Amino acid sequence: MASIRIISTSIVCTASDKQSNFRIELTPWDLRLLLEEYSQKGLLFHKPKSEKQYENTHIQHLKSSLSRTLDLFAPLAGRLATIKHDDNTTSFFIDCNNEGAQFVHAAADGVFVADIIQLIYVPKIVYSFFPLNGVENYEGTYKPLLAVQITELVDGIFIGISINHTVVDATSFWHFVNSWSEISRGCECLSKPAPILERWFLRDKDCPIHLPVLSSEKLNNKRVPPPLEQRVFHFSKENITKLKAKANAEIGTNKISSFQALLSHFCGSLVRNKCIDDPNQEMKFRVIMGVRPRMNPPLPQHNFGNAFQGGTVTMKARELLEQRLGYVALEINKIIAMNTDVDLKRFLGVLDTKP
Repeated sequence: MASIRIISTSIVCTASDKQSNFRIELTPWDLRLLLEEYSQKGLLFHKPKSEKQYENTHIQHLKSSLSRTLDLFAPLAGRLATIKHDDNTTSFFIDCNNEGAQFVHAAADGVFVADIIQLIYVPKIVYSFFPLNGVENYEGTYKPLLAVQITELVDGIFIGISINHTVVDATSFWHFVNSWSEISRGCECLSKPAPILERWFLRDKDCPIHLPVLSSEKLNNKRVPPPLEQRVFHFSKENITKLKAKANAEIGTNKISSFQALLSHFCGSLVRNKCIDDPNQEMKFRVIMGVRPRMNPPLPQHNFGNAFQGGTVTMKARELLEQRLGYVALEINKIIAMNTDVDLKRFLGVLDTKP
């Protein structure tokens, strides 16, 4: 398949003339991600029928609307910064200095939308549709916290977005993307409130958080993922509704969510297709959950930053093969339910109680 061609690279700053010079301290939820890579999501569209006019205006329109969106999401136009302390520790914060987000315009000559969506596995060229590949979050001290790449296909457009994961989780990521979409469409009133930019701490003494200085060994010890193929699955709303109803009916409850039912179905399918030799082999599944509504009082959904926790579901292969959908979904439900307000605050290091 063809390679991409970079047409231009530029920096997009906030539209407002006001200089941003405030700082945002980082929480334990943020700081645990320093050695992880940027979060990446892509959007694929067919080109509109009025193609000629579209090609002449859409890049500048996307730049302009992104700039206006950054007025609301000023941290994404900033950089990470550090302060070294006398006790040989370091603190990280977001410096909202408006150094700008990266904006790349590229073209994938000879590549059609069908070449992306009709293959069983994600084609390798798709990875080149994203900027800042392989960049780790701590590198946000000198690299943009947000980078967007607009890649022209023959009959479509791919918008690849890379955001520093210490700055946002999935909830804040999509808050930004949806706001940009609405601003781009000229919406007078956004469907979601403006983000709350200040990080949430229970006590003033909890910030800034002091971290041991990151050693060169840790910084250079990048995790190399195995050379696995990736595949995207699509589940219709109707099928997910059926899975949820089936899982709840099997265990006589109504507390199994759509996500839990779908994950249960996926885990069972995965084990069946792996052809596990030992039925007693332990299988571990990592479950990530947003915790804003789990705090007491709840954090607003538009609270900008990271607020998620992970849990591990451990089951034997035979349980996943022999038990019904509802049984597995209930085990997932139990792991998620374990993340109470007290447990979350204990993780944040602001409670003195022991487990």
